[in-house]
Amino acid sequence: MSSKRYPEEFKIEAVKQVTEKGHSVADVANRLGTTTHSLYAWVKRYGPDSSQHQAQSDESAEIRRLRKELQRVTEERDIFKKSRGVLRKPVRLRYAFIKANQSVWPVRRMCKILGVHPSGFYAWLKHPDSKQEKRRKYLLGLIKQFWLESGGVYGYRKIYSDLRDEGEFCGINQVHRLMKREGLQSQRGYRKPRAKAGTEHIISANKLAREFNPTAPNQSWVTDITYIKTHEGWLYLAVVVDLFSRRVIGWSMKSRITKELVLDALLMAIWRRSPSQKVLVHSDQGSRYTSHDWNKFLKQHGLEASMSCRGNCHDNAVAESFFQLLKRERVKRKIYSTREDARMDIFEYIEMFYNVKRRHGSNNQLSPVEYEKQYERRLTSVY
Repeated sequence: MSSKRYPEEFKIEAVKQVTEKGHSVADVANRLGTTTHSLYAWVKRYGPDSSQHQAQSDESAEIRRLRKELQRVTEERDIFKKSRGVLRKPVRLRYAFIKANQSVWPVRRMCKILGVHPSGFYAWLKHPDSKQEKRRKYLLGLIKQFWLESGGVYGYRKIYSDLRDEGEFCGINQVHRLMKREGLQSQRGYRKPRAKAGTEHIISANKLAREFNPTAPNQSWVTDITYIKTHEGWLYLAVVVDLFSRRVIGWSMKSRITKELVLDALLMAIWRRSPSQKVLVHSDQGSRYTSHDWNKFLKQHGLEASMSCRGNCHDNAVAESFFQLLKRERVKRKIYSTREDARMDIFEYIEMFYNVKRRHGSNNQLSPVEYEKQYERRLTSVY
């Protein structure tokens, strides 16, 4: 048979049977029906030592090199595009980027683009957090704990005081930064509409005169009424607050706003305090406080009445401030199905949190109860 009868593709595949599969020339020639002379000629022309094969090999190698280069350039472009903001960040943040993307791109390539050394990255993997970062995480855990214990109402100043009480010494600005980074902030957003100012009532003058900071307990009390919304209807709350420590010393909750509501709150205050001297009791000019029974009760217990100007909430600002805190930190965050649900929750806020735990700015960041204890300790040390 003449070799001209076989196409070039046939010849190349025949040569591969000899050069790659390892068959002998005689065996392949016999099976293909050609001569050994022709097969040798094909091997010389298309085999691995031929100039054509060498040219094809060089071309394949160049193609592989160009593909590898294209892959490298593409990866560098993608890494640079994704890490654009990371290049200006500290080294530990660049390490964190490399760790997050090591399954996508080679580590060494990312290190080269981000300007860090691979050995530094692998050393960071063993100890990713510095001492400062561990300290920040520890403080943040305490901050979250104190913030949750406050019902999510404390700001950074009160959290800072909690940390100091626990023996953790850090800057107040650091507490502010950590809380801001985590989105933790004090409860805000509730404001009561202002009322128009009025004239002073003739029954009792404004003897308090906005002197909201007495020097001792049981000198001046303030009282007021607010209302809480439930699915059953309104629940009315009357409180009596000692201005010295801002402690709620008397309260009463009823489904109707009657004179018994305010009398029961004042009776609780007298029972708790048992004042030995005359106490100034300041209120607004609501009908419950201008009633004959109210004034009679004050005289029977040696209390002195004081009243705000009609419609002027600033004269009774401390009581208004307490109601604002109660509604902002508790009531506005709840939905009460029954009056009993509201009564239990408000009791918990007043007696379990506000009086004994909640820090107050006018008390040097102490709770009302702790502030009074501190005052008693000072008196004991003096005498």
